[in-house]
Amino acid sequence: MPVIIFEGPKMNKEQKEQLVQEFSAAASKITNIPQEKFITLIKENNPEDVGVGAELLVNMQKR
Repeated sequence: MPVIIFEGPKMNKEQKEQLVQEFSAAASKITNIPQEKFITLIKENNPEDVGVGAELLVNMQKR
């Protein structure tokens, strides 16, 4: 089974449902693999757990 991995910000349940539906639909259309065969993994990252260059994302967002 193909796997789609998404790393991004915190999302609510509705956003996750939409993301899974649209990612799997697009991947199915492009690859001709049935949509129900895709596994989508969502990893949410807190801004204090992400560094951009030498600075934490949480500090950049405060500006």
